[in-house]
Amino acid sequence: MKYELEQIRHSSAHLLAQAISELFPDTLFTIGPATDTGFFYDFLASTTMREEDLPALEQRMREIVQRDLPITFKTVSKDEARRLFKNNPFKLELIEQIPDEVVGIATQGDFADLCRGGHVASTGVLKGIKLLNVSGVYWRGDKDKQQLQRISGVAFATEKELEAFLKQREEALKYDHRKLGKEMDLFSFQAEGVGFPFFHPKGMIIINELKEFMRKLLQDYNYQEVSTPMMLNESLWKRSGHASYYRENMYFSTIDETVHAIKPMSCPGAFLIYNNRPRSYRELPMRLSEFGHVHRHELSGVLHGLLRVRAFTQDDAHIMCTVAQMESEIVTVLKLIFITLAKVGFENVKIAVATRPANAMGDPAAWERATEVLKSAITHSGHTFTIKEGEGAFYGPKIEFCIEDSMGRQWQCGTIQVDFVQPENFDLSCVASSGQRERVAVIHHAIFGSFERFFAILLEHYKGKLPFWLSPIQARVLTITDDERAYGDQVLAALKQERIRADSDVSSDPLAGKIKSAQLERIPWMLVIGKKEAAAGTVTLRNADGTQEFGLTVAELIKRARELTK
Repeated sequence: MKYELEQIRHSSAHLLAQAISELFPDTLFTIGPATDTGFFYDFLASTTMREEDLPALEQRMREIVQRDLPITFKTVSKDEARRLFKNNPFKLELIEQIPDEVVGIATQGDFADLCRGGHVASTGVLKGIKLLNVSGVYWRGDKDKQQLQRISGVAFATEKELEAFLKQREEALKYDHRKLGKEMDLFSFQAEGVGFPFFHPKGMIIINELKEFMRKLLQDYNYQEVSTPMMLNESLWKRSGHASYYRENMYFSTIDETVHAIKPMSCPGAFLIYNNRPRSYRELPMRLSEFGHVHRHELSGVLHGLLRVRAFTQDDAHIMCTVAQMESEIVTVLKLIFITLAKVGFENVKIAVATRPANAMGDPAAWERATEVLKSAITHSGHTFTIKEGEGAFYGPKIEFCIEDSMGRQWQCGTIQVDFVQPENFDLSCVASSGQRERVAVIHHAIFGSFERFFAILLEHYKGKLPFWLSPIQARVLTITDDERAYGDQVLAALKQERIRADSDVSSDPLAGKIKSAQLERIPWMLVIGKKEAAAGTVTLRNADGTQEFGLTVAELIKRARELTK
C-alpha cells in the first residue's frame, strides 16, 4: 500500500516517541507533528539528551520497525484519556483544549499516544528514517513556560529517497550561506547583537544591487517610494491589530511616558501617508513602496544565520485601489514577481493561495471575496496554484511563491496579500465619482520578501558564485610580475571608469596563488596580464569555471560587462 508522506512522517514521530519511552522511561511527551521534510517530538526528560544519544535512539527505532507492530487508532472519552495520561500534565492540558467530547488515541505495541489519526498500518512500513539533531525549545513556544527538548528527524517512503535527501543535505552543508558569508567576507553576527546581522562592505554591494534592481522595476510600473519611522506610538499598533495578534514578537519602549513599538511591519506607516489628506478616486491606484527595516523578536533557538533573524529589510509595497481595480493590480504584481525571479535565476516557481486562519479579523464574506480575487488573478495570468487552508495572515488571504534552488530545495519567498480589514481599521477611503466617500482595498506585496533571507538563498543557490551583476568584485587584475604593474593599473582604471567593480592583486604571490585566492572569493573574472598582454594592450580572461579567453581588449571587456549587467 502506498502512503502519503504526511502519514509516514506523522507515524515516524510516534516511532521516535516509543523509542525514547523504552530507553528513557520517565520522559514526559508533549507534541510531535510531521514537518515538510520529516518530524520532531518535544519532550521533558529526566536527563539531558545530546547528539551522541541519537545513534542509540535510531537503533531502537529500527528494532521497533523490525517488530512490525500494528498501529491502531480509536477514539475514547476525555475521562478515559485523562486516566491514561494522568501523570503527564502536558497531555492533560492538550486534552482540555480539545473541543470535542472524545479524543483520539494511537497505539503500537505497549506505547499509546494522544493523536488525531492519519498513520501507516504498522511500524514495519517506516524504513526511510534518520534523526538529525537535538535542540532546546519552550512548551507552546512561550519562553515563560517549561523548557523542553526537541529531537528532529527526516522521513521518506523509501531508503533510496532518504539517501538522496541526505546526499542533498550534505551538499547543502558545504555551501551553507554562513560558511560562504565568512569565506567571502560578506556579513557576520556578533555577540553584542544576537540575531542582528552585520553586513560588511562586499555584502552591502549585493544588498544595494538587489535594491536598485527592485527600485528601477517598481519605478517603471509607477510606484512611489516612501520611508516611514522605525518606531511609532503603541496606539497605532492597537489600531492595526498587531498589538493583540503579534505582541510577543514586538519590541516596546517608553518615550515621554508614552509606550512606542519598533515596527514589525511597514503597513501602518503607509496607511498614515495615504490618510495625510483626502484622496480622490482619480489618484487610484496609489502604489507606495518602501524598503522597510523591521524588527521582530524571535526565540534564540530558532535563529539561523540570515534565514531567521531579528531585524531585516523588506521590499514592501502597498497598493490602495478600488475593489474593481484589485484583480488587474494583482495580475501586474504577478508579472513583477516573475520578472524578478527570472532576473536572479529562479525559473521553477510554485504558487499557493493561503486562506482564512482561525484567528482572522474581519467579515468572513470579505475574506471569501478577497480569496476569489486572488484565484482569478492567478488564473488570468496563466498560472496554476494549490490551496493552503487556514494559512493566511490575520488580516487577509495571500498568494505565496515557492522557488526551487539548484540543490532541489523549496523556499517560500514573495507574497501578495489582499486586505479588507486594515482599510476598516484605518478608515482608508476615497471620494468616488459620485462625490461620496468609498472604502478602498489594500494589496500588500513583498517580492524578495526579506532581503536578508533572499541573500542567503541566493548565496546557497549559486554556491557563492553569484551572477556577474551581483558579484561584489566583478573583476580582478592579476599581473604576473611587477613589470606589468603599470599596464595593469591602466586596465583597472579603465574598468572603474565604467563602474565595473574591479580591484587588483598586488601581493608578491605567484600567479597560481593569486588565482586560487580569487577563486576562493568567487570572483567571476580574473584578468591575467603578462609580458605578452602588456605589449599587445590586451588581457587574458580567466573565468570562474577555469576556462580562458586570450587577446581580449579592454573595450571588449567593457562591452561584455555592460551586457551582463543589463
